[in-house]
Amino acid sequence: MPVADIFAALEPLYGPVEWKPRYDALNELIFTVLTQHTSDLNAERAFDSLRTQFPEWALVAQADPEQIAAVIRHGGLANQKSVRIKQILIEVRDRVGQFDLDLLKTMQLEEARSWLTSLPGVGPKTAAVVMAFALGMPAMPVDTHIHRVSTRLGLIRKGTTADEAHPVLESITDPEQRFPLHVLLITHGRRTCRARNPVCTDCPLAGVCPSRGQFAPV
Repeated sequence: MPVADIFAALEPLYGPVEWKPRYDALNELIFTVLTQHTSDLNAERAFDSLRTQFPEWALVAQADPEQIAAVIRHGGLANQKSVRIKQILIEVRDRVGQFDLDLLKTMQLEEARSWLTSLPGVGPKTAAVVMAFALGMPAMPVDTHIHRVSTRLGLIRKGTTADEAHPVLESITDPEQRFPLHVLLITHGRRTCRARNPVCTDCPLAGVCPSRGQFAPV
């Protein structure tokens, strides 16, 4: 099924999606690190706590990882994330001369992706989130919901990892539809095409979905 048809089916169901920046690029990057392996709510609590305790990124870069971990405990995996955040901030400062990622606005998509993924611990999903949410670039982050829904719809082959899915989904999606489709697929994965007990009877794509009926109620 063409991606454009999927978009056309989901948009009326969940409503139009408009882009607006959530944070600037550096704030988005650190927030995205905090979202790894936890809920958005826990990540928001950890991020707010971090910004309250350390109002300037320079203070985080100077702090011991143990101090950072104590502040972001809400987000889980605090010991690992504290080290990663400190490494990222130091690397940004060393490369750019300040704690700012506005230089990414002057780059093309692949150049920005390469720059971000060269930072310590920044993978394709984290880079894509920063590009899509903070910079308005036509990147398409692939989270667990998008990976699951895309696999069920046959957009990506079974066994394709989330990292491998990024270029595949971007290649078959119109650049102007990547951000709204990202949001629509996440919403669809949360509300309808759930990991357990997907509600196929409520899905506008059920008639063409190759996975329909494969998931018995639990």
